[in-house]
Amino acid sequence: MTAEYLKNILATRVYDVAVVTPLDHAPSLSRLTGNRVYLKREDTQPVFSFKLRGAYNKMAGLAPAERRRGVICASAGNHAQGVALSAARLQCSATIVMPVTTPAVKVDAVKQHGGKFVDIVLHGESYSDAARHASILQAERQASFIHPFDDPDVICGQGTVGMEILHQHPGPIHAIFVAVGGGGLIAGVGAYVKACRPDTKIIGVQTRDSNAMARSVEANERVSLSQVGLFSDGTAVRLVGKETFRIAQQVVDEFILVDTDDICAAIEDVFKDTRAILEPSGALAVAGMKAYTRGREALGKPVCGQALVAVASGANIDFSRLQFVSERAGKARNLPTEQTLP
Repeated sequence: MTAEYLKNILATRVYDVAVVTPLDHAPSLSRLTGNRVYLKREDTQPVFSFKLRGAYNKMAGLAPAERRRGVICASAGNHAQGVALSAARLQCSATIVMPVTTPAVKVDAVKQHGGKFVDIVLHGESYSDAARHASILQAERQASFIHPFDDPDVICGQGTVGMEILHQHPGPIHAIFVAVGGGGLIAGVGAYVKACRPDTKIIGVQTRDSNAMARSVEANERVSLSQVGLFSDGTAVRLVGKETFRIAQQVVDEFILVDTDDICAAIEDVFKDTRAILEPSGALAVAGMKAYTRGREALGKPVCGQALVAVASGANIDFSRLQFVSERAGKARNLPTEQTLP
């Protein structure tokens, strides 16, 4: 399975629009954890998140007749921006359905990136609600659905993040930490990394109130959550994808669960090292990396002096949320760590 994905990841077209993002050393986080911490800066993409990679790879692969009929997607915001920019670049129409809870900064960015090529529809409280409505509109409009995670072409686009990490850090990497919503990013990164460096751990990070993938892997079947927490809106998914679940079962070594205070502290930590402000889902991997090192120390199995990579997956945060983040950032110190193994 990983060999097939490896071949397809190498053949993606993401660099028509995406950039190779930096892998930056994080000195403060390194001192804090006692390891060599690196941040994969997907917040520096043109749409400020990794989602552009998968969206463009899928849309660029559509037949001309399919593009003429237009595309449709459901998204909590970041995938929507990737689809919007891709639609403008490929000059095809796109209907984009987002939850009403989507931060205004993401809605405005979709308008900016897509311009006349996008039609925005706000519907439902979560991604899953938006996805159900998008499926109805797709049937009406006969458009091609651009799934935010459960599509091999999208997974391959996201897998280029893993490809770049290994190119940028040719030495051993103890673990790569990846935020998990529907699973597209961790499936792509995990498939590539495990094909090339199987000893590198792939660790998924979720919030305790949006942990569909961790629960699904533990149950050995996809688990649908009745509700999800919305603070980390970019990973608020009730049901993970069939393909992403299948791949995650094979490539993810461990899941870490964190809470809102952990995420806020991680946003602050990244700001200290980079002066960039990540969105909650963008800082999720960093929160998980910190929890992982604390947990290993508590178990008497500390990780010291190792290369750890956290994917900083996005920076589309509403400015109005920063006061809340600042107030909660100091409350995550010395909290118990919850870990689950697949």
